[in-house]
Amino acid sequence: MTSIVYIVAGLSSRFGGKIKPFARVGPDREPLIEISLNRAIKAGFDRGIFVVGNETEQAFKEYFGTRYKGIPIEYALQSYDKETRDKPWGTADAVCSAKYLLDELNESFLICTGDDLYSEETFRTLFNHSKNEPANATVGYPLNQHLPEEGEVNRGIFHIKEGFVTSAEEVHNISRRNYEEKGLTPYTPCNIGIFLLKPETLNKINEILLDFKERNKHNRTIECYINVELGNLIKNQQAVLRYYEGTGQLLGITNPEDEQIVREILKKQNL
Repeated sequence: MTSIVYIVAGLSSRFGGKIKPFARVGPDREPLIEISLNRAIKAGFDRGIFVVGNETEQAFKEYFGTRYKGIPIEYALQSYDKETRDKPWGTADAVCSAKYLLDELNESFLICTGDDLYSEETFRTLFNHSKNEPANATVGYPLNQHLPEEGEVNRGIFHIKEGFVTSAEEVHNISRRNYEEKGLTPYTPCNIGIFLLKPETLNKINEILLDFKERNKHNRTIECYINVELGNLIKNQQAVLRYYEGTGQLLGITNPEDEQIVREILKKQNL
């Protein structure tokens, strides 16, 4: 059984009165998250896990239940103490919230974000990797494909050598006007929030997360990013991360106007 883990807890802010992964972008009003899961199933993944927050848990359980198209669906809750925190602890915490579900399997698993729509080719590349190679793996795209025309964004940035990630970092406030100032080029490999991880790598990330929380327990906003911690493990020769350049179009929902843009693209593609 090969699991796909969707991080949706950090997307609990309201998006035009809706939850972002449930934006109705399909030709028959299918939500983005369902289209993504359908593509993952076609690629071979046969177990779904949603990492939900308090504000998203009910919606996901009502929509997907415990079985979808023949595969089991499970839920992990990413929670935080609102007395001491203003937001969840980040993507490393999100995936580690599902650790108790993943511990039962000695098999690699895929994690991805719930407001991005990855191509079936991307899912298939990482599924096939899980069956044939021992390393962790990821898919990325050139930075210029994932910068907005206006405004600034944060992006995970990879450095690649001979098909493997040699370092990873989170770069903040990137725009089309300032990327060169930050030492980036239009072709710098950009993280798209999708990783195939081995169980032993998740165990190491969990150890890092527990220490991170203790060291930063008085900081209300700091987050533990999974791409940063993978970069640290790679730097310390504790993990190996295979890199594949993405094929097929990556679509995402960030701003309310993106919903119509994605809907039009999918209509032309006929899903």
